[in-house]
Amino acid sequence: MGHSHAVSGALVFSAAAPFLPPLVIGRPLQPGEVLVGVLLTAGAALLPDLDHHDGTVAHLFGPITRLLCRTVARLSGGHRHATHSLLFVALAGAGTRAGVARWERGLTDGLAFALLLLAVHALLPHTAGPRAPFRATTVGLAAIGTACVDSWLPGTGAWLPWAVVLGTLTHVLGDCLTRQGAPLLWPYGRRFEIVLINRTGNRFETRFLVPVMTVGTLVLAWLAAFAPTALTGMAALTGMAGLTG
Repeated sequence: MGHSHAVSGALVFSAAAPFLPPLVIGRPLQPGEVLVGVLLTAGAALLPDLDHHDGTVAHLFGPITRLLCRTVARLSGGHRHATHSLLFVALAGAGTRAGVARWERGLTDGLAFALLLLAVHALLPHTAGPRAPFRATTVGLAAIGTACVDSWLPGTGAWLPWAVVLGTLTHVLGDCLTRQGAPLLWPYGRRFEIVLINRTGNRFETRFLVPVMTVGTLVLAWLAAFAPTALTGMAALTGMAGLTG
């Protein structure tokens, strides 16, 4: 389900936030970047389902997004074909990186808005379920988040491609846990699967897996965003106490 994919993307980013950024951009993320990155990766985790005419993305803007998803499905071979492969993950990351290098803030802000829109739509509770159309609050919250990225997080473009890679990769691997799996090596047709979820949207997914991933995301995101600062502050206070003593 789209909600589950979004939560799993958020969880993976939260787990990777303390370790991956120093390797790929040479610095740790600021607390604000961690929190925004959780949402951006949650949105990116929905991108492979651009090939699903009845998924969360398709219902975002009604007929417009349904037409978009049907078009992507035709071009990619149908649901769970090209967009559910490692090739798609690599192209999504490389395309984001090239776009940021070419258009800088314009591409960063535009993609941030799109991913935040998807994340908010998937994560907020909807009384009509995952097929609910967008609400004005969804667009408003995505716009506010994009304004924060533009005004206070100028370094977002440096790590945005990796958020896209983590999100799309998490989706593809997550689908490998369900029946029909995913063609990781597309265009090679073999599907990879380890069936832990017999039917998407079942009780195991909605009542156990999603709550556990949500709690894990909150804990890991807090640790990634604030624990290093707290530890640094404690070390500084300890050092000052030693000097005065």
